[in-house]
Amino acid sequence: MSVLHSRRYLMSRVLLTSAVQTLQAARKAYIFTKHTPITTISLHHTCLKVIERAVVGVGHYSQSLNTRNMSTLRYLNQDEATNVDLELFNEYQFSVDQLMELAGLSCAHAVAQIYESSTHKCVLVCCGPGNNGGDGLVCARHLKLLDYSPVVYYPKPTNKTLFNNLVKQCTMYDVPFIDTMPDVSTLNKDYNLIVDALFGFSFKPPVRPQFYPILETLSKSSVAIASVDIPSGWDVVCGPPNDSPSITPDMLISLTAPKLCATHFKGRFHVLGGRFVPPKLSAKYQLNLPDYPGTSQTVILSSRQ
Repeated sequence: MSVLHSRRYLMSRVLLTSAVQTLQAARKAYIFTKHTPITTISLHHTCLKVIERAVVGVGHYSQSLNTRNMSTLRYLNQDEATNVDLELFNEYQFSVDQLMELAGLSCAHAVAQIYESSTHKCVLVCCGPGNNGGDGLVCARHLKLLDYSPVVYYPKPTNKTLFNNLVKQCTMYDVPFIDTMPDVSTLNKDYNLIVDALFGFSFKPPVRPQFYPILETLSKSSVAIASVDIPSGWDVVCGPPNDSPSITPDMLISLTAPKLCATHFKGRFHVLGGRFVPPKLSAKYQLNLPDYPGTSQTVILSSRQ
Protein backbone atom coordinates (compact mmCIF):
# COMPACT_ATOMS: atom_id res chain seq x y z
CA MET A 1 0.00 0.00 0.00
CA SER A 2 1.43 3.41 -1.00
CA VAL A 3 1.97 6.18 1.55
CA LEU A 4 -0.87 8.20 0.01
CA HIS A 5 -3.24 5.25 0.10
CA SER A 6 -2.20 4.46 3.68
CA ARG A 7 -3.03 7.98 4.80
CA ARG A 8 -6.35 7.93 2.97
CA TYR A 9 -7.11 4.59 4.57
CA LEU A 10 -6.32 6.03 8.00
CA MET A 11 -8.65 8.98 7.53
CA SER A 12 -11.29 6.62 6.16
CA ARG A 13 -11.07 4.68 9.40
CA VAL A 14 -11.75 7.89 11.33
CA LEU A 15 -14.83 8.57 9.22
CA LEU A 16 -16.03 4.99 9.45
CA THR A 17 -15.80 5.31 13.22
CA SER A 18 -18.00 8.39 12.88
CA ALA A 19 -20.47 6.33 10.87
CA VAL A 20 -20.64 3.71 13.58
CA GLN A 21 -21.17 6.38 16.22
CA THR A 22 -23.94 7.89 14.08
CA LEU A 23 -25.61 4.52 13.81
CA GLN A 24 -25.37 3.95 17.56
CA ALA A 25 -26.85 7.36 18.33
CA ALA A 26 -29.63 6.85 15.83
CA ARG A 27 -30.39 3.43 17.23
CA LYS A 28 -30.76 4.94 20.71
CA ALA A 29 -33.09 7.56 19.28
CA TYR A 30 -35.15 4.80 17.65
CA ILE A 31 -35.38 2.89 20.92
CA PHE A 32 -36.22 5.80 23.20
CA THR A 33 -38.22 8.14 20.95
CA LYS A 34 -41.88 7.13 20.73
CA HIS A 35 -43.22 9.97 18.59
CA THR A 36 -40.83 10.17 15.64
CA PRO A 37 -38.84 6.94 15.44
CA ILE A 38 -35.95 6.79 12.99
CA THR A 39 -36.49 4.13 10.35
CA THR A 40 -33.95 1.56 9.29
CA ILE A 41 -33.80 3.16 5.84
CA SER A 42 -32.89 6.56 7.26
CA LEU A 43 -30.28 4.94 9.50
CA HIS A 44 -28.68 3.25 6.52
CA HIS A 45 -28.86 6.45 4.49
CA THR A 46 -27.16 8.51 7.20
CA CYS A 47 -24.34 6.03 7.68
CA LEU A 48 -23.85 5.46 3.96
CA LYS A 49 -23.41 9.20 3.47
CA VAL A 50 -20.68 9.25 6.11
CA ILE A 51 -19.02 6.18 4.58
CA GLU A 52 -19.17 7.83 1.16
CA ARG A 53 -17.25 10.77 2.58
CA ALA A 54 -14.71 8.32 3.97
CA VAL A 55 -14.11 6.87 0.52
CA VAL A 56 -14.11 9.94 -1.72
CA GLY A 57 -13.83 12.97 0.55
CA VAL A 58 -10.81 12.26 2.72
CA GLY A 59 -8.74 15.18 1.50
CA HIS A 60 -11.55 17.68 1.97
CA TYR A 61 -12.39 16.24 5.40
CA SER A 62 -8.79 16.48 6.57
CA GLN A 63 -8.57 20.09 5.42
CA SER A 64 -11.81 20.99 7.19
CA LEU A 65 -10.50 19.44 10.39
CA ASN A 66 -7.42 21.65 10.25
CA THR A 67 -9.41 24.80 9.54
CA ARG A 68 -12.25 24.23 11.98
CA ASN A 69 -10.31 23.15 15.04
CA MET A 70 -7.07 25.08 14.76
CA SER A 71 -8.49 28.53 13.98
CA THR A 72 -10.10 29.33 17.35
CA LEU A 73 -8.46 26.85 19.71
CA ARG A 74 -6.62 28.43 22.65
CA TYR A 75 -2.96 27.51 23.18
CA LEU A 76 -1.75 27.75 26.78
CA ASN A 77 1.54 29.01 28.15
CA GLN A 78 3.17 27.35 31.13
CA ASP A 79 1.48 29.49 33.79
CA GLU A 80 -1.95 29.08 32.22
CA ALA A 81 -1.55 25.30 32.01
CA THR A 82 -0.52 25.23 35.66
CA ASN A 83 -3.48 27.37 36.70
CA VAL A 84 -5.94 25.16 34.81
CA ASP A 85 -4.59 22.12 36.64
CA LEU A 86 -4.74 23.89 40.00
CA GLU A 87 -8.38 24.82 39.44
CA LEU A 88 -9.22 21.25 38.50
CA PHE A 89 -7.67 20.10 41.78
CA ASN A 90 -8.83 22.87 44.11
CA GLU A 91 -12.09 24.21 42.70
CA TYR A 92 -13.45 21.09 41.02
CA GLN A 93 -12.01 18.60 43.51
CA PHE A 94 -10.40 16.25 41.02
CA SER A 95 -7.62 14.10 42.43
CA VAL A 96 -4.28 13.59 40.70
CA ASP A 97 -4.95 9.91 40.12
CA GLN A 98 -8.36 10.67 38.58
CA LEU A 99 -6.94 13.04 35.99
CA MET A 100 -3.93 10.80 35.37
CA GLU A 101 -6.18 7.84 34.64
CA LEU A 102 -8.34 9.85 32.24
CA ALA A 103 -5.30 11.38 30.53
CA GLY A 104 -3.52 8.05 30.15
CA LEU A 105 -6.68 6.41 28.84
CA SER A 106 -7.07 9.09 26.19
CA CYS A 107 -3.41 8.66 25.18
CA ALA A 108 -3.94 4.93 24.66
CA HIS A 109 -7.07 5.61 22.63
CA ALA A 110 -5.23 8.20 20.54
CA VAL A 111 -2.55 5.63 19.74
CA ALA A 112 -5.17 3.04 18.83
CA GLN A 113 -7.02 5.56 16.66
CA ILE A 114 -3.96 6.31 14.53
CA TYR A 115 -1.72 3.23 14.73
CA GLU A 116 -3.36 -0.17 14.38
CA SER A 117 -2.09 -2.93 16.65
CA SER A 118 -1.71 -5.19 13.62
CA THR A 119 1.06 -2.94 12.28
CA HIS A 120 2.29 -1.22 15.46
CA LYS A 121 2.11 -4.04 17.97
CA CYS A 122 5.35 -3.43 19.87
CA VAL A 123 5.30 -0.11 21.70
CA LEU A 124 8.06 1.32 23.87
CA VAL A 125 6.61 3.67 26.49
CA CYS A 126 9.28 6.01 27.89
CA CYS A 127 8.14 7.43 31.24
CA GLY A 128 9.65 10.31 33.18
CA PRO A 129 9.58 10.98 36.94
CA GLY A 130 6.61 13.38 36.99
CA ASN A 131 2.92 13.34 36.17
CA ASN A 132 3.65 13.02 32.46
CA GLY A 133 5.40 9.75 33.25
CA GLY A 134 2.36 8.70 35.27
CA ASP A 135 0.21 9.34 32.20
CA GLY A 136 2.59 7.07 30.30
CA LEU A 137 2.25 4.26 32.85
CA VAL A 138 -1.54 4.45 32.61
CA CYS A 139 -1.28 4.55 28.82
CA ALA A 140 0.87 1.40 28.81
CA ARG A 141 -1.69 -0.51 30.88
CA HIS A 142 -4.54 0.47 28.58
CA LEU A 143 -2.49 -0.33 25.48
CA LYS A 144 -2.11 -3.84 26.84
CA LEU A 145 -5.90 -4.12 27.03
CA LEU A 146 -6.17 -2.79 23.47
CA ASP A 147 -4.11 -5.69 22.07
CA TYR A 148 -0.71 -3.98 21.92
CA SER A 149 2.51 -5.28 23.45
CA PRO A 150 3.81 -2.31 25.44
CA VAL A 151 7.21 -2.26 27.12
CA VAL A 152 7.98 0.43 29.71
CA TYR A 153 11.29 2.22 30.15
CA TYR A 154 11.14 4.11 33.46
CA PRO A 155 14.68 5.35 34.20
CA LYS A 156 13.90 7.49 37.26
CA PRO A 157 10.93 6.04 39.18
CA THR A 158 9.06 8.29 41.58
CA ASN A 159 8.85 6.74 45.04
CA LYS A 160 5.30 7.80 45.86
CA THR A 161 2.28 5.63 46.51
CA LEU A 162 0.45 6.70 43.36
CA PHE A 163 3.38 5.91 41.07
CA ASN A 164 4.27 2.70 42.89
CA ASN A 165 0.69 1.57 42.41
CA LEU A 166 0.81 2.38 38.69
CA VAL A 167 3.97 0.30 38.32
CA LYS A 168 2.36 -2.55 40.25
CA GLN A 169 -0.72 -2.40 38.03
CA CYS A 170 1.43 -2.62 34.90
CA THR A 171 3.30 -5.64 36.22
CA MET A 172 0.01 -7.33 37.16
CA TYR A 173 -1.09 -6.82 33.55
CA ASP A 174 2.16 -8.45 32.37
CA VAL A 175 3.59 -5.23 31.00
CA PRO A 176 7.38 -5.67 31.12
CA PHE A 177 9.83 -3.02 32.31
CA ILE A 178 13.36 -2.64 30.95
CA ASP A 179 16.31 -1.11 32.82
CA THR A 180 18.32 0.19 29.87
CA MET A 181 17.33 2.39 26.98
CA PRO A 182 17.68 0.38 23.74
CA ASP A 183 20.19 1.69 21.23
CA VAL A 184 19.03 3.09 17.91
CA SER A 185 19.41 -0.14 15.94
CA THR A 186 17.49 -2.12 18.58
CA LEU A 187 14.72 0.48 18.64
CA ASN A 188 14.39 0.36 14.87
CA LYS A 189 14.36 -3.44 14.83
CA ASP A 190 12.22 -4.33 17.85
CA TYR A 191 9.62 -1.56 18.12
CA ASN A 192 6.88 -0.18 15.90
CA LEU A 193 6.03 2.90 17.97
CA ILE A 194 7.47 4.94 20.83
CA VAL A 195 5.28 6.78 23.34
CA ASP A 196 7.22 9.74 24.72
CA ALA A 197 5.98 10.48 28.25
CA LEU A 198 9.22 11.79 29.73
CA PHE A 199 8.52 15.48 30.41
CA GLY A 200 5.30 17.47 30.68
CA PHE A 201 4.43 21.17 30.71
CA SER A 202 6.33 21.80 33.97
CA PHE A 203 9.63 21.04 32.21
CA LYS A 204 12.19 23.83 32.03
CA PRO A 205 15.34 23.52 29.90
CA PRO A 206 18.04 22.37 29.84
CA VAL A 207 17.62 18.60 29.73
CA ARG A 208 19.15 16.91 32.77
CA PRO A 209 22.29 14.82 32.09
CA GLN A 210 20.52 11.52 32.87
CA PHE A 211 17.95 12.12 30.12
CA TYR A 212 20.23 13.65 27.50
CA PRO A 213 21.32 10.31 25.96
CA ILE A 214 17.71 9.10 26.00
CA LEU A 215 16.54 12.05 23.92
CA GLU A 216 19.57 11.70 21.69
CA THR A 217 18.62 8.09 20.96
CA LEU A 218 14.99 9.01 20.31
CA SER A 219 16.04 11.82 17.97
CA LYS A 220 18.10 9.38 15.86
CA SER A 221 15.54 6.57 15.71
CA SER A 222 13.35 6.06 12.65
CA VAL A 223 10.47 4.68 14.75
CA ALA A 224 7.37 6.89 14.89
CA ILE A 225 7.04 8.81 18.16
CA ALA A 226 3.80 9.79 19.87
CA SER A 227 4.50 12.53 22.42
CA VAL A 228 2.25 13.03 25.43
CA ASP A 229 1.27 16.70 25.85
CA ILE A 230 4.78 18.10 25.21
CA PRO A 231 7.51 16.64 23.00
CA SER A 232 10.17 15.91 25.60
CA GLY A 233 12.98 18.44 25.67
CA TRP A 234 10.85 21.16 24.06
CA ASP A 235 10.25 24.48 25.75
CA VAL A 236 6.56 24.72 26.61
CA VAL A 237 6.25 28.04 24.79
CA CYS A 238 9.14 28.25 22.32
CA GLY A 239 9.16 24.66 21.10
CA PRO A 240 12.17 22.59 20.04
CA PRO A 241 15.60 23.44 21.47
CA ASN A 242 18.53 24.66 19.41
CA ASP A 243 21.38 23.32 21.52
CA SER A 244 20.30 19.81 22.57
CA PRO A 245 18.72 16.71 21.01
CA SER A 246 15.33 17.50 19.53
CA ILE A 247 12.75 14.83 18.87
CA THR A 248 10.28 15.18 16.01
CA PRO A 249 7.14 13.25 16.94
CA ASP A 250 4.81 11.86 14.33
CA MET A 251 1.88 12.44 16.68
CA LEU A 252 1.33 14.97 19.46
CA ILE A 253 -1.35 14.15 22.04
CA SER A 254 -2.28 17.44 23.71
CA LEU A 255 -4.00 16.97 27.06
CA THR A 256 -6.76 19.25 28.40
CA ALA A 257 -5.77 21.98 25.90
CA PRO A 258 -2.78 22.42 23.57
CA LYS A 259 0.28 24.24 24.85
CA LEU A 260 1.96 27.01 22.85
CA CYS A 261 4.80 24.75 21.75
CA ALA A 262 2.25 22.82 19.67
CA THR A 263 2.37 25.65 17.13
CA HIS A 264 5.86 24.36 16.25
CA PHE A 265 4.65 20.79 15.75
CA LYS A 266 5.33 19.55 12.21
CA GLY A 267 4.27 15.91 12.57
CA ARG A 268 1.33 14.24 10.88
CA PHE A 269 -1.23 13.98 13.67
CA HIS A 270 -2.22 16.42 16.38
CA VAL A 271 -4.78 14.88 18.71
CA LEU A 272 -6.54 16.34 21.74
CA GLY A 273 -7.27 14.12 24.73
CA GLY A 274 -8.49 14.53 28.27
CA ARG A 275 -12.24 14.70 27.98
CA PHE A 276 -12.81 15.99 31.48
CA VAL A 277 -12.63 19.79 31.25
CA PRO A 278 -15.64 21.38 33.00
CA PRO A 279 -17.55 23.74 30.66
CA LYS A 280 -17.25 26.64 33.12
CA LEU A 281 -13.49 26.22 33.31
CA SER A 282 -13.24 26.05 29.54
CA ALA A 283 -15.26 29.25 29.25
CA LYS A 284 -13.19 31.04 31.91
CA TYR A 285 -9.95 30.44 30.02
CA GLN A 286 -11.60 30.77 26.60
CA LEU A 287 -10.19 27.40 25.56
CA ASN A 288 -12.63 27.03 22.64
CA LEU A 289 -12.25 23.27 22.78
CA PRO A 290 -13.70 21.29 19.87
CA ASP A 291 -16.54 18.85 20.41
CA TYR A 292 -15.48 15.27 20.98
CA PRO A 293 -17.23 12.92 18.53
CA GLY A 294 -19.72 10.50 20.05
CA THR A 295 -18.22 8.70 23.04
CA SER A 296 -14.62 9.18 21.90
CA GLN A 297 -11.88 10.12 24.36
CA THR A 298 -9.97 11.98 21.63
CA VAL A 299 -10.51 14.42 18.79
CA ILE A 300 -8.16 14.92 15.85
CA LEU A 301 -7.10 18.57 15.61
CA SER A 302 -5.02 18.24 12.47
CA SER A 303 -3.88 15.57 10.06
CA ARG A 304 -1.27 16.35 7.44
CA GLN A 305 -1.35 14.41 4.19
